[in-house]
Amino acid sequence: MAENTKRSIWGLNGLTGMIIAVALLLSIMVVLQMGVISSYQESATNPYDATPIRDINNLKAVGNMDKQKAFAFQDAKQKK
Repeated sequence: MAENTKRSIWGLNGLTGMIIAVALLLSIMVVLQMGVISSYQESATNPYDATPIRDINNLKAVGNMDKQKAFAFQDAKQKK
């Protein structure tokens, strides 16, 4: 008599296995899309954080003053 070697706790075959795999992939996709949407919303409301530049006088100069004006630090939010 042949032994049944196909038994497994994790062996889901056929329609049940396909449904579980599709549901798992869709749930992973939904979680990743929600992460993308939240990061886009965060970057839309706060486009640039100027806190890493603590002292503008410590930045390296680029050539003469005309070239420096082209690379000057500009705040993302205009002051009124």
